[in-house]
Amino acid sequence: MMAEAGAGGPRLAELLALGQRLCDELEASTEPSSGAPAVQEKVRQGLDALQRAAAMVAQLELFSENEELEEIASADLKFMLVPALLGALTLKQVDLSRRREHLETAREHFLHFLKLCRNYGLGSFQLSPSAPSQEGAGSPSAPRDPAQPNLVAMAMSRTAKIERYKQKKELENKLASMSSSVESGTADEEQIREFYVLQIQKWIGTSLEEIESIEQELVILRSRDAARQAPSGSRGPSRPARAPVKPFILTRDAAQAKVFGAGYPGVPTMTVDDWYEQRRRQGVLSQQGFGGSGSPPCPSPPAGTSDEELQKQQKETEEEEDNEEALQKARAWDDWKDTHPRGYGNRHNMG
Repeated sequence: MMAEAGAGGPRLAELLALGQRLCDELEASTEPSSGAPAVQEKVRQGLDALQRAAAMVAQLELFSENEELEEIASADLKFMLVPALLGALTLKQVDLSRRREHLETAREHFLHFLKLCRNYGLGSFQLSPSAPSQEGAGSPSAPRDPAQPNLVAMAMSRTAKIERYKQKKELENKLASMSSSVESGTADEEQIREFYVLQIQKWIGTSLEEIESIEQELVILRSRDAARQAPSGSRGPSRPARAPVKPFILTRDAAQAKVFGAGYPGVPTMTVDDWYEQRRRQGVLSQQGFGGSGSPPCPSPPAGTSDEELQKQQKETEEEEDNEEALQKARAWDDWKDTHPRGYGNRHNMG
């Protein structure tokens, strides 16, 4: 394997070193926005270098499922990091229109790296299609109701996260103490091998965390896309459209209707009686009148009655009411005289 890696020349090592350096610079960057042109240029350069490195690794067949970890040369171990670095740089792209595509691509890179590590017995974790970030080879997988929260799984996940965080800090401290000797070329074969194995273990924890975050973001994006594609009719029953109501003027009698009709020929008019009759036919008003409690409806004049006839009828009604009132007064006066003799109540001229 060492000879085959050397056949690729220093080019492969240089590509990996460039991609890893750019990835580290982006992680430690103090740029206020990840969408800054300088930041995205580094992302582009890093992805280009690592993609070329991945193609060379596949061409050289540096890693195989039938090999053991001890069969890999110490200098070749670092090339196992290529897919993990590709996943990290893919997530740093900021094109929102392709965000879902970038998330899925990054997840594939991280899964490729984790499967490669699992084949060589590096790390202790379990991958499944439904929960690729689940850790613990012996964790139970009993079926449960998806609508109910699995408190045991949540507690285990939290414990696993805490443990990964502690391991990550320990690995970073070890790597910091060993990096100077490895980079300067003073480290021996055993130290070089340990250094690269520690790097791989650090990226295993990072990949598990990134996959979990990717899954959560993909759920949000799928829900948003489904809401956008849902037809508007499925959001709830639509109310039937109501016909527009034409404007009209209520008048007291036919005379006013003629006046308003002549003054406003474009606006339909009707009398109160006409309006009431129309609403009664439509079933809006009860048959017993406006009150709805048994009060008799107001009498309306027959259709076709002229203004003179209406005035004559009104005058006769008033005369009848006056005659009735006078008759009542006369009857009351006669009754009073029957019970009170003449001169009753006049006591001023008595003797």
